Order: sequence, then C-alpha cells, then structure tokens
Amino acid sequence: MAAHRKPRQHPLTGPAARTAATLALAGAATATAFEGSGHAEPRLTPAEVKARVDRLYQEAEVATEAYNGAKEKADDAQKAVAALQDEAARKAERLGSARNALGSIATAQYRTGGVAPALQLMLSSDPRRYLDDAAFQERAGDRTATAVAGVRRQLAELKRLHTAADGRLTELRDRQAELRHQKETVKSKIDSAQALLARLTAEERRAYESQDGARADAGATGRASRSAAPGSPVAAPAGLLPAPSGRAAAAVAYAFTALGKPYVWGATGPSAFDCSGLTQAAWSAAGVSLPRTTYTQINSGPRVSRSDLAPGDLVFFYSGISHVGLYIGGGQMIHAPHPGAPVRVAPIDQMPFAGATRPA
Repeated sequence: MAAHRKPRQHPLTGPAARTAATLALAGAATATAFEGSGHAEPRLTPAEVKARVDRLYQEAEVATEAYNGAKEKADDAQKAVAALQDEAARKAERLGSARNALGSIATAQYRTGGVAPALQLMLSSDPRRYLDDAAFQERAGDRTATAVAGVRRQLAELKRLHTAADGRLTELRDRQAELRHQKETVKSKIDSAQALLARLTAEERRAYESQDGARADAGATGRASRSAAPGSPVAAPAGLLPAPSGRAAAAVAYAFTALGKPYVWGATGPSAFDCSGLTQAAWSAAGVSLPRTTYTQINSGPRVSRSDLAPGDLVFFYSGISHVGLYIGGGQMIHAPHPGAPVRVAPIDQMPFAGATRPA
C-alpha cells in the first residue's frame, strides 16, 4: 500500500511555490513602484525653478557677506599677530643684549670680589686709590641693580607680548574656521542653484536669463550699458538727477566703468565684484573708505529716505541687509547681482527695499 501513496510535496515546491513566487514578485514590483513615486523629484515649472534659484542666490549672498566680515576680521587678526611677533622679536633681541651686559658685570664682580674689602684695604699699597675704587664699585653695584631691574621689566613685557600674540592667534584660528564654514555654505547654495538651472531646457534657460536681466537693462540707462563693451567707460544717460557732490559723481562714474564685469563672491575689483565689493570700490575711487560688508556699509553715512535718493547713495535690500547697490537716479541702480549675472543696471524695486545711506 505504501508504494501506491502519492509523494508528499514540500511546501516550497510545486504549484503552491509558483503561486507564492508570483505574488512575491508582484508585491515587489508594486512596492518598487510606490517607492519610486515616493522619492521621485517632482517636475518644477520654470517659475518654480526661478523662485528657488532666487532664494538660493539670496541665501548665498547672506553667507557671502558673513564670509566678507569674517575675512576682514581674520586679516586684522593676522596683521595684529605679525605686529606682536615682530615686537616680541625686537624685545627678545634687546633682552639678550641686556643679559650679556649683566653677565659681564657679574663676571667682573666675581673676579674682584673674592677678597674681603678690609683685607683688600690692608694689602693695598695705595689706600686712597683703594677707597676711590671702592666708591666706584658701590656705584657699579647700583648700576647692576638697575640693570637687573631692567632685565626683569623686559622679561615681563616679553611675557605680555607672547600672551597677547597667543590670544590673537586663537582669534585668528576661530576666524579661519568661520571662513571655511561660510565658504562651504556659499559654495553649497550656488551649486544647488546651478543644479536647478541645469534641469531647465535650453529654451527655458534662455527665458529665465532673459527674465532675470530684462528689467536690469530697462530704459535709456540699459541701452547705454548694452552699447559698450564690458568694463569700458559709459556716460550716465541724460535725464538723471545730478550727483549731490563731486565724490558721489566720481563713485557713480566708477560704477559705470564696471558694467559687464562678472560677479565673483568675495571680490572687490577691479576685474570682478560682489555686491558690497562693487560699492566699496566705487566710493574708494572717490576717495572715501567704506567698510567691507553690507551690514556695516549701511552705517557709513546718514540714512536717506527712498523719496530723497540721489546718485551715489547706497541702497540696501532684504531684511538682513544682505544686498547693496549704487543708486544712479531715475529709480535705478548699478549692482553686482549674483553668480552668472554681471554688473548691471537694475530698478531698485527689483528686490525688497531695506534702506539707503549717503556716504560722507
């Protein structure tokens, strides 16, 4: 009877196994489909891309101004460290000379001081000369005490200089760490913006760039800027208000020569600029020294209302004062916008207005 029994099927073989495998494959395919749809990057419209890119560039500019401020402080700390080290080296050299002189005095005293003064008087063939010598030695002893006190003062001063230099070195390292952090932040924001722009078709990219710069060349000023080669002198168009001073006129004239030059974050000219680097260079050409960053430049002169703007005024944007341009009149400014957009003319209503300053 045992020979006529059907062989017992293993639960993982036969029709049941094939059914289970089919269900498993179907389930895996379904899960993969859901997973893919859950993680797929949504298709952005050109308008959405522009909004995100604009936000990333604005965040990059915030980091750029933080980088500029940290670099300025790092440069100051570097100069202070170098000055302290130079001063310490000079004082160490003088201290060495003082120690050598003190050593010579001590050696001379040791050679003559081995015999008691009373015995030296008795053995002297000329007591009067001995007494004169003794008075001289007493004065020499006073000079020795003065020399010792001087060496001690120099040692204390040298220690103070080394302590100060160590403190500035610590500050310098902190500033350098901040520089690296801000640099990485700027690069990350710009890379993200470029990656978003790369998702646009060639036609969409042209439309974006046209929209990004369309208002920047509006009116007569724009026509003047387009007609000249990048970096060549461009006369301010007729109809604009006159600058309130010769220095303001010189700053505006410099800004016109910068039209078409590239935006490079951290740059202060003459071949490339970031926003605060351009305004700093323009006013430097007029003989006025401005601070390096937007958030310090806004305090470089009296505040000016929007209705009282005049050519040469600094106009600031965004709540964090992260962007600045040079007002040229007619509601327009010259500014360095962002990577990929050269120095250009643009209306001041292109960004959220935050205030204005008239440099002294």
